Amino acid sequence: MANFDAMSAAQIAAGVANGDFTATEVAKASLDAIDKREGDVQAFLQVSPELALDAAAATDAAREKGEKLGPLAGVPVAFKDNMHLVGTRTTCASRMLENYESVFTATCVKRMLDAGATPMGKTNMDEFAFGSSTETSYFHRTNNPWDTERVPGGSSGGSAAAVAAGEVTISLGSDTGGSIRQPASLCGVVGLKPTYGAVSRYGVVAFGSSLDQVGPFGRSVADVALAMNALTGPGRDPLDSTSQDCPVDFLEHLEDPIEGKTVGVVPELMDIAGLSDEERAALDRARATFEDQGAKIVEVSLPNIKSAIAAYYVIAPCEAFSNLARFDGVRYGYQEPGCSTLAEQTSKSRAKGFGEEAKRRQMLGAYLLSSGVYDKYYYPAQQVRTLITQDYVHAFEQCDVILMPATPRTAFKFGEISDPTQMYASDMFTISNNICGNGGISVPLGLGKDSGLPVSAQLQGPAFSDRKLLQFARALERGAGATGVVAPDFAGKGGELA
Repeated sequence: MANFDAMSAAQIAAGVANGDFTATEVAKASLDAIDKREGDVQAFLQVSPELALDAAAATDAAREKGEKLGPLAGVPVAFKDNMHLVGTRTTCASRMLENYESVFTATCVKRMLDAGATPMGKTNMDEFAFGSSTETSYFHRTNNPWDTERVPGGSSGGSAAAVAAGEVTISLGSDTGGSIRQPASLCGVVGLKPTYGAVSRYGVVAFGSSLDQVGPFGRSVADVALAMNALTGPGRDPLDSTSQDCPVDFLEHLEDPIEGKTVGVVPELMDIAGLSDEERAALDRARATFEDQGAKIVEVSLPNIKSAIAAYYVIAPCEAFSNLARFDGVRYGYQEPGCSTLAEQTSKSRAKGFGEEAKRRQMLGAYLLSSGVYDKYYYPAQQVRTLITQDYVHAFEQCDVILMPATPRTAFKFGEISDPTQMYASDMFTISNNICGNGGISVPLGLGKDSGLPVSAQLQGPAFSDRKLLQFARALERGAGATGVVAPDFAGKGGELA
């Protein structure tokens, strides 16, 4: 049987379309990989073999009939467990939704399935996407495939780990403050946060409605571009008023040279305390790679970017408080037994249904939205948001993309960071992108010299320039010779970047 671990999504789809192997064979290989590796990685909350084999069989039947197959025909895909899919539970890794069965399918999931993808299951996450390590999941932690004593990042840690471990070829995550790019960096895979509105959010359980965006993980930039072709397209999703028309082929200019184009660097970001020497070296390597390909490096300024975390942790908790108010233990979700009044039932159900971080953020949001506090914090945070957005507009007048770190350091050990404010700093380089809604991508750049763990660089681009962003990411990938992990062993040794 073919080694599907080493195949790209396009190679799998082409092999299925040409009859070199069947979608069912690919699905069974993926299920076998999950069976062998999940004990160490724990990337999934629910594996869906019946859905996978049924979808694969439908793909094979379509081929037998001579029908044209989709661009993701037979490609094993996993979905973060805040995305609805009929036939699965959607728990958001919370006790509150432990037994909730999806009654509809999210638009982003449906588009992947319509493109021929095989649904392998739902991946672990920080509870309701509140976290940067996947440690706040109610069910279990997910381990980094490079070293199972270290975190995979979060909140989409399960989606990143499933790709890094070779369990699936592509996965979907959501990014509210860095939840795709940060775990992609820590797990050594490619992770794209598209421009806000490029991908429909319908059917994705909301955290921060003005910040959330769905995006793909893959072991190569090309796989991510292929997934974006499925996720976007002409016409807005009528079920999501924020979705935009994106009639773009993300593969069309992927291999174009970047000679003569301009890459911006932000000197003030390199002075931030906590940025490791390994990540600094990765940025230097990325800069040299772009220069070797004829790109011009220019310095740009984002004077308000250091205020991004402060603004984010006002805006995001307020939106989270509003969005999670619906989980009251009455219509659905965890329901505390033995309560005599509605008020008691709601109070106790929420107290026991939510974990500590979920309660912390909702309480913070409730306080920030209270009378006398709202004007003092929420309005200024929105003003800072405007300033950061304007900073990016001015910066992109001088460059095509901006190069910066994705994370301040490589994957840290479980329990190493216990202070919530220190954990929040894990997203210090990604949050500004969600604040202004621009696209961003994390690209793996090999392994750190001292840690032996994945290091990366982040690229950010103007709104709705995600195709150009992928072009630069591909140039960086091509120049650095690193396209993600292929089936590393799970002791953190012997894994290779393909």
